[in-house]
Amino acid sequence: MRPVRTTVNRVLLALVGVVLLVLGGSVLAVGLGAPAPSWWIHHGRRDVLLSDAERTRWRDTGWWWPVVLAALAVLLLLALWWLAAVLRRRRLGEILVDTGDGEGAVLRGRALESALADEAGRPDGVERARVRLTGRRRAPRSRVRLVLAPDLDPATALHDLTTGPLAHAREAAGLAALPAEVRLKGVRHRPERVT
Repeated sequence: MRPVRTTVNRVLLALVGVVLLVLGGSVLAVGLGAPAPSWWIHHGRRDVLLSDAERTRWRDTGWWWPVVLAALAVLLLLALWWLAAVLRRRRLGEILVDTGDGEGAVLRGRALESALADEAGRPDGVERARVRLTGRRRAPRSRVRLVLAPDLDPATALHDLTTGPLAHAREAAGLAALPAEVRLKGVRHRPERVT
């Protein structure tokens, strides 16, 4: 994740946590008998969240409860989307390399991505190469996107990628395997005229 996004997520999580902690703690304190301020929504231990009058006030209007439920559903979906975005790791930050002496070394994921992309983009006919590492630190996976020139055979490009850059990266990082998901795309070009 980018540092700005990480900071925003941490600040938002901290704010939500503080608000929930203050609200929950104050409700608990009032429930245990602490005096409530005059502006507080609850005034004593026996006070309920929604009284019968508040709960049944909108019963005759058919739009109230569907709007409340729809708003709560939207809030739930937004919270789940945010949680999924926070938990999903798009890139692998570092890879653990076994050095053979009982110690280990750390290889930055972006450095390996850059080296893989540079080597994958060198052959003639490969217009652009992008690489992303995902997975775990001890078992990385790679996602490779190659944009190929119209005259390059995709099978040749795939063979060159697997025997060249991917094999070199696997050997350099001391990995037993480096599974790869490769996507090939052709460059758009104008049709050639035949005379």
